[in-house]
Amino acid sequence: MCVGAMRGFLTKEEKIEMLKEYKDSLEKEADGVEERIKELEKD
Repeated sequence: MCVGAMRGFLTKEEKIEMLKEYKDSLEKEADGVEERIKELEKD
């Protein structure tokens, strides 16, 4: 979400939405890391 070009501020709702999307992204990355750890432990 690139709102910076339109205006110089984010509403509270936009900040919340951005943080939720960021959290989801981090959770998916953590899942991938956990999966990789399990793969390496099998070897």
